[in-house]
Amino acid sequence: MTGKAEVLFEIPLFAGLSEGELEALARRAAEKRFDAGDILFWEGDACAGIYLIAQGSVKIFKMAPSGREMMLALERAPSTVAELPLFDGGAYPASVRAEEAVVCYFINKADFQAVCREFPDVALKVLAVVGRRLRQLVAMVESITFGSVTGRLARMLLEASQQAGADAFPLNLTHQEIASRLGTVREVVSRNLARFRAQRLIRIQEREVAILDRAGLEREAEIDV
Repeated sequence: MTGKAEVLFEIPLFAGLSEGELEALARRAAEKRFDAGDILFWEGDACAGIYLIAQGSVKIFKMAPSGREMMLALERAPSTVAELPLFDGGAYPASVRAEEAVVCYFINKADFQAVCREFPDVALKVLAVVGRRLRQLVAMVESITFGSVTGRLARMLLEASQQAGADAFPLNLTHQEIASRLGTVREVVSRNLARFRAQRLIRIQEREVAILDRAGLEREAEIDV
């Protein structure tokens, strides 16, 4: 495979594609670079295409009428953003900002759809991944709607530990970013983290969290009121 196709293969959205399918996408992918703080696109913009994050990280967020941001996800390379509008024809459902210097490949909507017509399995494989992401989003909305901040924070830490495959893992989000993700304010996040530390449920050292009492943190995760 070409170098660009190899990058695409590392992206979970395209992991199930054949070499021919990857090469067809790679030929249509144009490199774009963004500095930290640059906006890739705003919520409500017409969908121009899909962004494949090859280096760096981006924040996906929505903006309330009051101007308050709510972070939906922090995507680190290799990953993708703006998959759904490729299929439903709608505008971008959220805004995306570069958190650090980003190198990405952009495939415009017409080119992506041309690949899907040439290789029908591409759309089915991509939609399977999009479906899993939608389920995760529904679970997050349910958590924000019905769960307490304490429970949501505990679950976020447990999920981060599970993804890392270890009790100790890096926490690359600020308290404000965590608050945005959980649908609360920074002070509430700081207060709950301080309580978790005081109860010896977790240890925080610089930018690393270690779970000291998993059973205790799991009990906190079950708090719904």
